[in-house]
This record gives sequence, structure tokens and C-alpha cells, in this order.
Amino acid sequence: MAKPNYDFAKRQRELAKKAKKEEKLRKKAEGAEDAEGAEGTSGSETEDTESDGDAAPADDTTPPA
Repeated sequence: MAKPNYDFAKRQRELAKKAKKEEKLRKKAEGAEDAEGAEGTSGSETEDTESDGDAAPADDTTPPA
């Protein structure tokens, strides 16, 4: 019967733990970028629609009295 390779098993556990940690950090950073990106993109999207000239402003929903 073959002898178990404990060093290999330990290394595999360490690599799995490292990958899980990096994935968690990546998701956390992605969430922070989404929060910042949402504020930044909303301003750039309104600039793009205003530059077209044909589109009416989005915040003008009530007719003048």
C-alpha cells in the first residue's frame, strides 16, 4: 500500500485557502468599484445624452404650469 503524501495534501489545502481568500478580496474590491462606479457613470451617462441634442432631459418629468 502507498504511503500518504502529507506534504502534498497540506500544500493543496494552503493553495485552496489562498484562492478562496483572493476570491473574497476580489469580490469585495469589485463591490467597492460598483458603488463608486455607479456614482461616476450616472454623471457620464447624462452628459452623453445631453450631447446628442435630440433627447429631452431625463429629470424634466413635470410640464410647466
